[in-house]
Amino acid sequence: MPVSVRPRAIMYVDGFNLYYGALKGTPHKWLNPLQLGRLVFQNFDFVGVRYCSAAVSARPSDPQQPLRQDVYFRALATVPEITVTLGNFLVSTPRMMEHPPTVPPRFVQVVKTEEKGSDVNLATHLLCDAYEGLFDIAVVVTNDSDLVMPIQQVRQRLGKKVFLLCPRQRASFELQKNVDGVRHIRQGVLQAAQFPATLTDPNGTFTKPPSW
Repeated sequence: MPVSVRPRAIMYVDGFNLYYGALKGTPHKWLNPLQLGRLVFQNFDFVGVRYCSAAVSARPSDPQQPLRQDVYFRALATVPEITVTLGNFLVSTPRMMEHPPTVPPRFVQVVKTEEKGSDVNLATHLLCDAYEGLFDIAVVVTNDSDLVMPIQQVRQRLGKKVFLLCPRQRASFELQKNVDGVRHIRQGVLQAAQFPATLTDPNGTFTKPPSW
């Protein structure tokens, strides 16, 4: 009987899309994305995870946010298969019209946050890894239709399969049309894919943030 060989897979994670689509407001933020991939796609051999995100800034309402993120990045670094690539996190304070509108209109100053670079970093990793033949199947964790073009190139020109692991209940129609399959992230699998509460790295022992 021939031995069945599982296809090599790499997961490409849009960190902010994952957080705001599936993790915010849940007790499952201490997520091991490699374990997530292995649980959802049990027939794939995951050889790597490219985690693309950005370092957040402290807000007056949540000054501990960067510290929690640093601890999470430290947890990711305990898994040899996971590499983290950081873009930029921009904070501005524009004046915007109140909603619902008033007569006359009133404007207030708001704190606006924008993450820059994760989609480009993810697309770059995806294309380069496909060109170098590092995977047979890519699993992309996002719902950002800006990634349609690199996904098309990887499938059509480089002959690789791409699956979408969508963090939202409804996947982008454009993404659905351009992948080989779609799975959704469920709360049960997030719960099963958590890091241990206490981890150890070369700098010592650390624990999951209490508020998580």
